[in-house]
Amino acid sequence: MSQNHTPLYDALLAMHEKNITPFDVPGHKRGRGVPEMADFIGRRALALDVNSMPDLDNLNYPTGVIAQAQDLMAQAFGADEAFFTVNGTTLAVHGMIMSVCGPGDKILLPRNVHKSVINALILCDAFPVYMQAEVSQPLKFATGVTLDNVKQAIDENLDAKAIFLINPTYYGVCAHLQEIVEYAHSKDIVVLVDEAHGAHFPFHPQLPKSAMACGADMSAVSIHKTGGALTQASAILLKEGRVKKETVRTILNIFHTTSASYLLMVSLDIARKNLALNGHDKLAEILSLVRVAREQLNLVDGLYAWGQELIGAPGVCDFDETKLGINVEALGLTGYEVYDILLYDYNIQMELADSCNVLAIVSLGDSKESLDILVNALREVTVKFRRPDLIPIHHVPLKNPKVIITPRQAFYSNKRFVPLEQAEGEIIGESVMVYPPGIPILAPGEEVTKEIITYLQFLKEQDSKLTDMNDKTLNNLYIVDRR
Repeated sequence: MSQNHTPLYDALLAMHEKNITPFDVPGHKRGRGVPEMADFIGRRALALDVNSMPDLDNLNYPTGVIAQAQDLMAQAFGADEAFFTVNGTTLAVHGMIMSVCGPGDKILLPRNVHKSVINALILCDAFPVYMQAEVSQPLKFATGVTLDNVKQAIDENLDAKAIFLINPTYYGVCAHLQEIVEYAHSKDIVVLVDEAHGAHFPFHPQLPKSAMACGADMSAVSIHKTGGALTQASAILLKEGRVKKETVRTILNIFHTTSASYLLMVSLDIARKNLALNGHDKLAEILSLVRVAREQLNLVDGLYAWGQELIGAPGVCDFDETKLGINVEALGLTGYEVYDILLYDYNIQMELADSCNVLAIVSLGDSKESLDILVNALREVTVKFRRPDLIPIHHVPLKNPKVIITPRQAFYSNKRFVPLEQAEGEIIGESVMVYPPGIPILAPGEEVTKEIITYLQFLKEQDSKLTDMNDKTLNNLYIVDRR
């Protein structure tokens, strides 16, 4: 089949045209049972919200149109195999790690990983060996791991089963992935890549190289983030050899729902076709637009929209220009404040904020008009909301934490609450993070430091979107009870 084909989409339309009388689930029966929902979502969408049936294949054991759609995705992304997931890249990350790591196995990774990685370690009881990511001092965020740091970590842990990398980071930074893959493979270590924000990479030569192009064994791609699929629609890509497709399929069947959404799966089929056929031209347009917007923002006093000038810094091999990050520290405002100002005063939803930055994801659906709205709003913000004096800002501690026990051991330990200000030196038994980006500030099994406590107190003052902790006020931390 060519990339023009959409086998799953075509099969679903053919089923719909048969006007089958349903006596199976879902219970809304093509929307007739819940008219209000049909009015809200649309009757056609609900008519296509069906369960597995012979002509539509089955995600848990695909042999028909789903298998064909997955083959086309593998072809488009330069992989040997592709596996659809309908619980986002979280499930894809779990599937990757648990296809390689078991209880007691070591996995090398930078600490600025998504919470799904830490949760995968809880599930499989692997032990994390953190590699120190580099830090952009002007921008106060982690970039990538250097090849030298990776080589040292591998040489000191030759018994590690896997290395887990990010391509790109939330901020658009890519490390020296190809060189890292080559060195890891020379030591027979599997390379897993979180490519949640890089689904568009294979479709334009001016974007960074994808994990598959760099020779990684597996990658998890959020087709819904930058590829155009519906939210939660994601995929695992596999270069077969060090990891068997049968192993991945078996692991995914542990996690997959047996009632996978055909709306989500069909969105993967359609998004893949669109990227393969139209991605190059559309991404060329988007790159042109975002470059102009970046230039315009950098002419505004108090704003710095970083870009390809980061390339060459430690841990930075390449940069994804579709990530439009803006440093606002010179305005005397935090990124959290600017995020809220843009949302509540200008009706603009940014992707994330941190202490000094806000970030916009620019993707297939953006236009000159949408970027002009953002640029003009930020120009106004610098005039209307600038503070005359800079305020003290506390930044996320970017030095790797001390891991006392494995995430799984901490998760299953007896725990108790202690006041936040009294938690120094304790072992955390929960995760605490700002979401997005969902990178844990504290992950189970790590030592709580004074620096982290100070930063969490700053985040509380900023009314940032703290998640995952058991005390929603964050007046207390849930620690491992060592009494």
